[in-house]
Amino acid sequence: MDGQPSSKGDSMEIKIGVRSVHRELVVESDLTAEQVEQELGKALSADRGIFAITDVKGRRILVPMASLGFIEIGEEEARPVGFGGTL
Repeated sequence: MDGQPSSKGDSMEIKIGVRSVHRELVVESDLTAEQVEQELGKALSADRGIFAITDVKGRRILVPMASLGFIEIGEEEARPVGFGGTL
């Protein structure tokens, strides 16, 4: 993916709906909402395009645009630092 991860250490949840699949894909990404939208735009403009995104663990998710139902871009969230995440 051409987009660079956000430098703030934040992550964002992205939900991807695929046609004829009853469950959505949930991806946690280091990209900003604007970067996700740019990648989606590139895929939409390409003939037989493929929407590709990399999650926080480095796994690539590829969805053919012909099968894409929807994309829900969540709010950026700061990652918890430390052990347990309790105060």
